[in-house]
Amino acid sequence: MSFESEQHADDYWKENIRLMLILLGVWFVASFCCGILFVEQLNAIRLGGFKLGFWFAQQGSIYIFLALIAVYVVQMNKLDRKYSVHEDDEAPEAPAQPQPVEEFGQ
Repeated sequence: MSFESEQHADDYWKENIRLMLILLGVWFVASFCCGILFVEQLNAIRLGGFKLGFWFAQQGSIYIFLALIAVYVVQMNKLDRKYSVHEDDEAPEAPAQPQPVEEFGQ
């Protein structure tokens, strides 16, 4: 990664850390709070025949974690483009045609 200036690098990492903290906060609320702290209140609601507190503890936090990964990828691609540190999306040039190899001893 090559930044235009030291200020761009600092701004990039501040935004990156801010995004990670927000996503980790959402994950904490989904996994710890919904799966442990608020389980009794959530169990009053049913989802597919299961109590919602049980669902969050068993599967919901995993699904939310996977969604957060997707959000992180999309947001980081936008951030990379904003600071011009994205990877090239262009396909590499095709290599030249290989030269025939001569057999040893001919």
